[in-house]
Amino acid sequence: MLVLTTAADAQTVNSFTVLQAADYAKKNAVQVKNALLDVLIQKQINRDVTSIALPQINGSMSLTRNINIPVQVVPDFISPATYKVLVDNGVKDGNGQPVNYPSGGFGNLPFQFGTPWNANAGVTLSQIVFDGQVFIALKARNGTVTYMEQIEKLTEENIIANVHKVYYQLVTGKVQIQLLDANIARLEKLQHDVQIMYDNGFTERVDIDKLSVQLANLQTEKLKANNMIANGYSGLKVLMGMPIKDSLVLTDTLDDSKIREGVLEASQYKYTDRKDFQISETANKLNGLNVRRYKLSQLPSLFLVGGYSKQAQRYEFDFFGKGDWFTSSYIGLQVKVPIFNGFALKARTQKAKLELEKSKNQTEALKINIDGEVETAKNNFITAIASMDFQKKNMVLAEKVYGQTKKKYEIGTGDATTINTAQVDLKTAQTNYIVALYDAIIAKIDFLKATGNLIKSD
Repeated sequence: MLVLTTAADAQTVNSFTVLQAADYAKKNAVQVKNALLDVLIQKQINRDVTSIALPQINGSMSLTRNINIPVQVVPDFISPATYKVLVDNGVKDGNGQPVNYPSGGFGNLPFQFGTPWNANAGVTLSQIVFDGQVFIALKARNGTVTYMEQIEKLTEENIIANVHKVYYQLVTGKVQIQLLDANIARLEKLQHDVQIMYDNGFTERVDIDKLSVQLANLQTEKLKANNMIANGYSGLKVLMGMPIKDSLVLTDTLDDSKIREGVLEASQYKYTDRKDFQISETANKLNGLNVRRYKLSQLPSLFLVGGYSKQAQRYEFDFFGKGDWFTSSYIGLQVKVPIFNGFALKARTQKAKLELEKSKNQTEALKINIDGEVETAKNNFITAIASMDFQKKNMVLAEKVYGQTKKKYEIGTGDATTINTAQVDLKTAQTNYIVALYDAIIAKIDFLKATGNLIKSD
């Protein structure tokens, strides 16, 4: 039992590049799974639609026990013949009078029609020969599946974009931790050197205290950063559909050249590269078919019908013994001609036309939005790259200034205030570089998504 429990709780270690993480999310994210299920559901709906155009065959069986057999009356056809014979032969009644026809007529005779036991078994057939609405429904099948597949691709693209952003946010967090560790090590070294100078009477106690405060602040910042990264890993696992207990290792790194890769190729874009534009165009086609459906519904519908049945009547429950089973069969054509439906069809047709016009307007508006998104994303990317380059140079310069200031302080030509200021400036420059680095990768992802090249770039 202990071995089984240990095996069940074992972690799976996943070492992923950003592309591998995106591929894992495409296979395991709940949103993508449900979008794929929607495609399969639509295919089953299409099979249901297809079945309407196929032969409809139904069988039926019935057994009836007539407690009271139906009775019908018919004019008395027996008495007139009898009286005619009597009258023609001059027959006299008991009073010696010749028999004559009754003055009140002969009345009616009651007859029971049917038997106590009846059984019937048969099969009927119906086949659509022509129906305008069914014809359009069959034509729209591929379009509806394409529509759901495009929605699935859009869902997949959104998941991939979010995975990229969170992934690189964590990678940037790792860079931040590395810089914090370097700063902590640098301050600890400086604190050690200042302590020696203090012990030899070359500096004041306050200089050591200032370094202690800065060191405590950096350690606190590192603690918070590690906590944010841990939460970020959990969030990325949830986004990817990965069990929280599994271990996730990010193997990609961030550098200037990687951020610039693939952007030039994406600068030329087409509306049709966007998943939402593809969905909009498919919606226009489906709405156009909906208009045709209502127009064709004004035409007559033609059906082929047929049936075959066996019927038996018995005075006792003995259908499996001797006795006749009577056959009934038919075949024919039925035509359904729409004449007047209270203007409902006209209203539905007009509504479908308005919906088509509305979807076309949305497509045109989407073109404008895409142009605006691309222009904004391009401007943001250019600005982010420029800012990243500037902040990188600034960080290098701040490191150089800090190094020179530290040397002056060590040889006694600098003061504690100057070196503290240099340390703060270096920390600020590093923070600004980290922010600019993350902003640049986010700007790249947004630009690739705006031009419809995010999945292509994968």
